[in-house]
Amino acid sequence: MSTTTKATPDAVDFYDVRGLLDEEERQIQDATARFVDERVLPIIADAFDEHRFPSELIRELADLGLLGCNLEGYECAGLNNVAYGLVCQELERGDSGLRSFVSVQGSLCMWPIHTYGSEEQKQRWLPGMARGEIIGCFGLTEPDGGSDPGTMRTRAVRDGDDWILNGAKMWITNGTIADLAVVWADSEEGVLGFVVEKGTPGYTARDILKKYSLRASITSELFFDGVRVPEANRLPGAKGLGAPLSCLTQARYGITWGAIGAAIACYTEALDFTAKRRLFGRTLAETQTIQRRLADMARRITTARLLSLQLGRLKDEGTMHHSQVSLAKWNNVRAALDIARDARDILGAGGISIEFVSIRHMLNLESVITYEGTETIHELSVGRELTGHGAF
Repeated sequence: MSTTTKATPDAVDFYDVRGLLDEEERQIQDATARFVDERVLPIIADAFDEHRFPSELIRELADLGLLGCNLEGYECAGLNNVAYGLVCQELERGDSGLRSFVSVQGSLCMWPIHTYGSEEQKQRWLPGMARGEIIGCFGLTEPDGGSDPGTMRTRAVRDGDDWILNGAKMWITNGTIADLAVVWADSEEGVLGFVVEKGTPGYTARDILKKYSLRASITSELFFDGVRVPEANRLPGAKGLGAPLSCLTQARYGITWGAIGAAIACYTEALDFTAKRRLFGRTLAETQTIQRRLADMARRITTARLLSLQLGRLKDEGTMHHSQVSLAKWNNVRAALDIARDARDILGAGGISIEFVSIRHMLNLESVITYEGTETIHELSVGRELTGHGAF
């Protein structure tokens, strides 16, 4: 029998998931973590309070190579998908709005151009997007669409060598700062993807204000009134609803990691608070109730980390199925939201203050659990694969 003394597990990484990473993955995580600690955390609470996206960070994100970082070529970093997930985890430890910006830029705008675009389109837009000089947004969700993109009302009608777009999109991250929009529209040929450039006549964007979630993120409406788009701006490889849904799979993958970062931020804040807060002659950390709650947070975070790591390995092997992303998005965001709510409660009255991070993450996660597939949609996606029956 071995008598070797085992080290106490790390409170934040109870199963030493970091030990399963390679050296490059750890370096990418550490570099992103330093950026979050030094540049994001000092300003993000004020940005959230002011309902302001910290656009001054865009160039720094680009300089770190984080925009489209898991894409190959065109000045993109070409990281593996686990490294990209770790980037999302650290960014969302700062704020969901920052991870959303990077996710939309890379997974929802650069990825479809990279995957479905012509070589000319890739050369035209991707390098500038990687450098943060061209900002993108993704136009799929509509005012009456929500979880059913098949009800799409935005229409594209061919007119000679051009297309005429009419319709509207809703809940669009980056909309009013975007230099281009990757827009999905129904047509006689099925659902098609277009790159609509800022300043095109008939194309307008308007911010959605008075939000109580993702306040450090820009959320917009897009309007298309007789917008003429040249055939050169249509993504030639994108035909059918499967194309935009495949983009969502890319973004949801990053969300599974990002939610872990938000959960860790809330959990570590609760750990620190309970170690210092004294009531009835002892710290909160010495009580059974608090220990059980913290242990449950550690269990949920550990499970989420292992899920996303294996998901990333499958993605890098090219064997990942979209329903596996659904399971991880469902599990990890639910875990993060529950942790944020519980951490906020542990903090007591002060927990509603922006001086603590948990209330901000809690409010943000109310959006994260809804966008890019609600919890119910992901449950049904998994259920369809288990039973062979679609219940949507």
